[in-house]
Amino acid sequence: MLRGDGRVKEKRRKVLIVTVAGMSSRFSKSLGYPCLKCLYSEGGIEKTLLYRMLHQEGKFDYYLVVGGFKFEELQAAVREYFGEFGERLHLIDNKHYQDYGSGYSLYLALKEIEHMDVDEVVFAEGDLYVDRESFKEIVDCPKDVVTCCREAIWADKAVAFYLDEHYGIHYLYDTAHHALEVHQPFLGIFNSGQIWKFTGKERVCRTMKSISENRWQGTNLVFIQEYFGLLGRGEYEVVTFRKWLNCNTCFDYRKIGDDG
Repeated sequence: MLRGDGRVKEKRRKVLIVTVAGMSSRFSKSLGYPCLKCLYSEGGIEKTLLYRMLHQEGKFDYYLVVGGFKFEELQAAVREYFGEFGERLHLIDNKHYQDYGSGYSLYLALKEIEHMDVDEVVFAEGDLYVDRESFKEIVDCPKDVVTCCREAIWADKAVAFYLDEHYGIHYLYDTAHHALEVHQPFLGIFNSGQIWKFTGKERVCRTMKSISENRWQGTNLVFIQEYFGLLGRGEYEVVTFRKWLNCNTCFDYRKIGDDG
């Protein structure tokens, strides 16, 4: 590809991480039976959350899907329906999906990336539906990216982040789902879209190694905060989703409708 000055523009190699290891307790409860949320559909494989995420706008050189709960079912679905990705799609088995938090799934994916020839990483939680135009903004952005949605921030279900007076990023989440607290002045507060982009593999690896083993057993926000907390104004972009759904239940899933 040529740049505007006529020189060849180097292609940056990209990987998409999608984490789907969780037990989907609320989703299964809403259905009345145990269900692997990312493969649930009311209209064929193309309507599953996993299919929609892997077929989003933007080309990736590799796809890492981290499973755990009902892993054999995930393996079978990938063999049957996702053959087009070939060796570019890697499945990772998180055997601690019951006793560790979401951070461990991210850790397993980042450990694999250490040995891959990639420059940029996009990380998406696997229970999301987002519009294609906004997702393409993330992929095309030359900077690191945090995302937000237009939903109201409620402590019982939202992950939020705010920008301090110096545009530093701070994530907020209450595991007890009771209340969120901000202890300093802030410029803006946002409902997190739970998709991120990391443009520097070296910084990703350095941040990963700075986090102790026991902290990886908690939420993935441990890594997210460590990585983005070091960035200043102008080093990242905030992308706002035009449409965003966190599918905690089958009723949330049905709100997608005929989109995508």
